[in-house]
Amino acid sequence: MSASDSMFLTVITQYSNKFARLFGKSSGATGKLKVIFHDFPGGAEGFELMLKFSYNNGTADISPSNLFLACCAAEYMEMKEPVADVSNLLEQTEKSLQEISYWTWSDLLIGLKQCQSLLVPDSSVMVERCLDTIVGRLVLASEASPCPSTSSTDSSWVRYSCDSKSTESVKTSFSRLTWWFEDLLFLSPLLVAMLVKLMLSRKMDHVVISKFLLYYQKAKFSTATTHEKCKIIEMVIDMHYDMDLSCVPCKTLFGILRVTLGLNISKCSRNKLETMIGSQLDHATLDNLLVPSPYGISYLYDVNLILRFLKAFLRRGNGLVTPIRKVASLIDLYIAEIAPDPCLKTSKFLALATAIPDSARDSYDELYHAMDMYLEVHTQLSQEERLKICCGLNFEKLSPQACLHLSQNKKFPSKFAVQALISQQSKLKNLLHMTPSTSSYNDSPCNSSGAAQKGKKNKTSEQVVLYSSNFDISTDNEKLEAHLQGMQWRVMELEKFCRKMQIQMAKITKSKASGHSYAKSLPKLCS
Repeated sequence: MSASDSMFLTVITQYSNKFARLFGKSSGATGKLKVIFHDFPGGAEGFELMLKFSYNNGTADISPSNLFLACCAAEYMEMKEPVADVSNLLEQTEKSLQEISYWTWSDLLIGLKQCQSLLVPDSSVMVERCLDTIVGRLVLASEASPCPSTSSTDSSWVRYSCDSKSTESVKTSFSRLTWWFEDLLFLSPLLVAMLVKLMLSRKMDHVVISKFLLYYQKAKFSTATTHEKCKIIEMVIDMHYDMDLSCVPCKTLFGILRVTLGLNISKCSRNKLETMIGSQLDHATLDNLLVPSPYGISYLYDVNLILRFLKAFLRRGNGLVTPIRKVASLIDLYIAEIAPDPCLKTSKFLALATAIPDSARDSYDELYHAMDMYLEVHTQLSQEERLKICCGLNFEKLSPQACLHLSQNKKFPSKFAVQALISQQSKLKNLLHMTPSTSSYNDSPCNSSGAAQKGKKNKTSEQVVLYSSNFDISTDNEKLEAHLQGMQWRVMELEKFCRKMQIQMAKITKSKASGHSYAKSLPKLCS
């Protein structure tokens, strides 16, 4: 452009303060003047729109398809001051923007696409205005078509309510709440985050928002690069973290977790996801927990991840008994599942076994069987490591069957066999003290058991039966007496057995120098 082009200078500088400032500084220059804008909003299209407005004496055909472009161009060129009582471009665009609530849905989408393509700071306010209008439309639509499923975290929305047409009716009602999913797939993760925050502030249903996020993630992943996938899934996690977790099924969170396994997402987002899962760990299943170990870890399943889940769950500390007992049962199943892994370290196994508070377990039988399996696979463990593992047991909460099995289990250190039997002896004594006896020991069925005792002598080893499993104490007095008498007799037999074992253990300690082992001494003990 020639600096002597007075017509151009007169027209452009009276509308644009930026041009006026630029050409004012170069008023004494001769020859040609070149002005280059490297970051003009909308590029050549935006510049042309600005020039048309200037040459048409401050008039322009502003519509939803070019409103945001015109607004950004006006901001950039500082077209604020009125000219000859005619509003400048920026003022006209702001007036048009005030009518955004009357735009059609298609116009809103067109305007939002234009805002996203501009990618300039000046468009952030306009993006918020456009997104806020869209959310307002969606809120009105949801209020007009309420869906019963939105208060549930499962698929119970496909159910009959009162007639055979109710299922189809509910499906249709639900589809009315999700029709917009496809329309907003063009949004970037940044704009989706802005949209969801506005939805949350307007109290939109969290179930619908969660479904939209998962729909968006699945649709975008098909064409996204690895870096784009990380940004998308991080946004999905961050938005779920701000929701009411009671509206987000545990299954959904584990689904998101499996998507992240092959991605290097930020530590912050990963911690948020683990915290959300941990807070709902009582709703998880064993299959949910069987997450493969990350690359470079020798053991099969990601034990460290489960420990972090447990930490998050226990940190929640709601004080309810049922959830923590569910988690304890789940963790015992998980330990039994990973116990046969030959690469699983003792420290990891013990960390899982002791992570749950003792009060959360009613029985330690499952944990005992998992330990038995672990010791059977890991035969190379030292005596010290075996002792550490067995310390995770509470013998007071082992069933009689488990204690009897432990007392004969050569894989466990010998002192724990004695401890298990002593524990059962104590339990039986306490039970007898708590229950009033209706007859003396002289009336016990010792005499009637003589034949049984003779039969036992023919066996190669003696088996002490602590008491029969799951016996039922009848209200009938005679049956109650018989049960109590039988228990008294078994306690006496158990005391004899424990004394024999204590004597034998003392002999084993003394004979260590001669090389005798507990395994060799066990037949003597049983005889």
